[in-house]
Amino acid sequence: MWRDAGTPADSFYEIRPECTDVPKTRFKIKAGKTLSVRKWQAAFSPEGYLDLGKTLSRIYRGGIHPLIRGEVWEFLLGCFDPKSTFDEREQMRQRRRVEYARWKEDCRQMFPVVGSGRFITAPVISEDGQPIQDPLVLSQMNPDKGADGNRANGIEPVTDKKVIQWMLTLHQIGLDVVRTDRTLVFYEKQEHLSKLWDILAVYAWIDTDVGYCQGMSDLCSPMIILLEDEADAFWCFERLMRRLRGNFRCTDSSVGVEAQLNNLASITQVIDPKLHQHLETLGGGDYLFAFRMLMVLFRREFSFCDSLYLWEMMWALEYDPDLFSVYEESDTDSEKAEGSKGKAKSIRQCGKYERENMKSGANNSEAPLPISVFLVASVLKDKSSKLLTEARGLDDVVKVCIMSLICNSFEAFNFMLALRMTLHQLSGKHVHMGTAR
Repeated sequence: MWRDAGTPADSFYEIRPECTDVPKTRFKIKAGKTLSVRKWQAAFSPEGYLDLGKTLSRIYRGGIHPLIRGEVWEFLLGCFDPKSTFDEREQMRQRRRVEYARWKEDCRQMFPVVGSGRFITAPVISEDGQPIQDPLVLSQMNPDKGADGNRANGIEPVTDKKVIQWMLTLHQIGLDVVRTDRTLVFYEKQEHLSKLWDILAVYAWIDTDVGYCQGMSDLCSPMIILLEDEADAFWCFERLMRRLRGNFRCTDSSVGVEAQLNNLASITQVIDPKLHQHLETLGGGDYLFAFRMLMVLFRREFSFCDSLYLWEMMWALEYDPDLFSVYEESDTDSEKAEGSKGKAKSIRQCGKYERENMKSGANNSEAPLPISVFLVASVLKDKSSKLLTEARGLDDVVKVCIMSLICNSFEAFNFMLALRMTLHQLSGKHVHMGTAR
């Protein structure tokens, strides 16, 4: 029987010709599997109400066509309510653009480089709030004047601790911006680099609890590429951070993602004690080999195109139709939503993973474990024999996991769902499905 081999999607995310060592992209656009423009448009009523449940299975099985990826992501991440009309969403979009412009102007008033089409990669202020008159800083702030423009750099001594803390992060954002997705032709343009820097700078200002941490640029970059309007890209990134900001919250004694690593260790110890012991022998008992995978959702392990495909598969599986209302209510209460769930929802509109959460009667007071944790655990279990016989170090463990996900992503997700059901059956003995222990 004839089968569609698929169309490569790399042409939508062009690679610089001199970059020859980038991971090979395996995702292909397949008729009848990938969510197409036609199928997406057919999911809307004439007024604009969206039956997202119609599309989730197709996204999970075949991903999203790049032409509509940004628009679909806005719904998967909870930017918009599927039960809203075209007009209602447009009004909300305009309100958010105004709000973003206001925040950006606040940042520009504090540091004039914001919104200027430029960005900085050197410290601009000391920890006690004194401007740094470094030639590199001055040339980046005043490219037309160079180092001679040190009296016109617009920076005065700062006493506000919040402002100082924010300004101390700006050069780190710049350093990360120039390293992010540097193989893509898209980021050869200064305007795109500065847009990424602006969004991250504004986010660092409004999220005073987390601010900016390395890795956030990897999460924000796709939004810049998929959504033309800077404000729309910001809000999509902000919604993604609602899910992941706990990964970046650090204390003097722990890193946010450490809890997920502990859960991964607990799960592996339950489902495969022999493999867990082997990982401990290799020096991986703390599961730090999975740190980057969980921190930025596999962005650095996959090609750009494949990482987007993996993201949308996960989001489709764990989609919760209450996501939008939960986020909006949290904004009203001036709090960040971090996994709280609505009480009443249509199971048909839920992703497959979310349906399992509902069926298992997961404790509503606790956020279920992220799907990414189960995904890594399922790959470890599936490749247990190979790891036990061939892995001689943690680098080998990472390579086996990544190759398994790249070559068999759909099968890995199916195995992950089966694993989750098995763990639920064991939950009374070993693992609670809200938090592993």
